[in-house]
Amino acid sequence: MTRPVRARINLSALQHNFSLAQQTAPDSKVMAVIKADAYGHGMAPVARALERADAFAVASVEEAMTLRTAGITNTIVLLEGIFSEQELQLADQHRLEFVIHMDSQIDWLENARPKNKFHVWLKVDTGMHRLGVAPDSARALYKRLAALDCIDGTPVWMSHLACADEPDRPETRQQIDSFKAVVEGQPGESSLANSAGLLTRPDTHYDWVRPGIMLYGSSPLAYSITCPVELKPVMTLSTELIAVQLRKAGEAIGYGGSFVCKKDMRIGVAAIGYGDGYPRHAPTGTPVLVNGTRCSLAGRVSMDMITIDLSGQPDAKAGDPVVVWGEGLSVDEIAHQAGTIGYELLC
Repeated sequence: MTRPVRARINLSALQHNFSLAQQTAPDSKVMAVIKADAYGHGMAPVARALERADAFAVASVEEAMTLRTAGITNTIVLLEGIFSEQELQLADQHRLEFVIHMDSQIDWLENARPKNKFHVWLKVDTGMHRLGVAPDSARALYKRLAALDCIDGTPVWMSHLACADEPDRPETRQQIDSFKAVVEGQPGESSLANSAGLLTRPDTHYDWVRPGIMLYGSSPLAYSITCPVELKPVMTLSTELIAVQLRKAGEAIGYGGSFVCKKDMRIGVAAIGYGDGYPRHAPTGTPVLVNGTRCSLAGRVSMDMITIDLSGQPDAKAGDPVVVWGEGLSVDEIAHQAGTIGYELLC
């Protein structure tokens, strides 16, 4: 018998969430973001399940090569661009599109003599202040880029929203206005919406939308805000009880003795911990499902075990199933309890 920790991936749920993205932005092309091993879900199988996507977005050439090696022929866009002039050769060989976010990348292209022309995206920094060219220099750089012999067609304009997970933040309106001022009346397609913008701001849809976290069933919005569509969880992370202990009132459980039994109680031990990606900082009271019923953590998370208050499951026994997030228990709730975001837990 093997250790019972399993991450089950529901590709039908993935396709459902992708369809919601298409339905919400019906006039836009969809670039499915599958970087970071498809947010922990397996890049190649996710790409195969989302073959309807107009393009896939990854972070690096290495990720793109994983897809090409797996036989994925769809358009692939490198969101962080190329990291060196030498990577242009791989981008050429494997027909990769990439983002331009600084002048030096255009310098590299000026020296390039590829076999195939490059299709590129120019990123404008409208307020995220991470990657991108300044709005006041964007049009000049776009013209310089579009004039290069190695460029195929017109580059795509793009930017990234910083605060769209909180729809009432004024920064989003400011970014939209900044982006509009740059791209209005210019040639080429445009892309602004991430998952949060896609679901809450139709004025960010433009020609391309770029759903990421919503594809995997996690809400892109702040925890206190209700998601406007019914996303289905794609990953269900589960394990089993490996022991059930009867503990007396006054006994402490686990490292540091942070949980002390207030009464005689049954404590379950499940085979999962921070070594498996379960959050170390999930506190006592964080929910889990034992036999489909909500129970809660009791004491600190260990490297490969958690301890569970079985008051809600008095007949639970070793071998019974435990779900720590997924179907029936949102990863967003667990992330909120642990002071992080669903993205981190899934990845």
